[in-house]
Amino acid sequence: MRTVEFKMERPGLVSPGQEVTIIEREGTSSYSYIIDPAVAMSGCFAAKDRIKSTTGIVKDIRENSRGFYVVVDFDE
Repeated sequence: MRTVEFKMERPGLVSPGQEVTIIEREGTSSYSYIIDPAVAMSGCFAAKDRIKSTTGIVKDIRENSRGFYVVVDFDE
């Protein structure tokens, strides 16, 4: 099991227990991921740390002073 945190700009777009699909974006030296359709975005990952799964389950949604964060579990 692998857990990844995604930044979400507003609440209510996904809910805990929901299955989500991610899209991989390749940068010049790293990879990032978007919960489709443009719900939330991950940080950057090195090639060796890429997410192998294309779907995951929302574990939690957290809010702090910087915004909303979606915690997703991937079966890896």
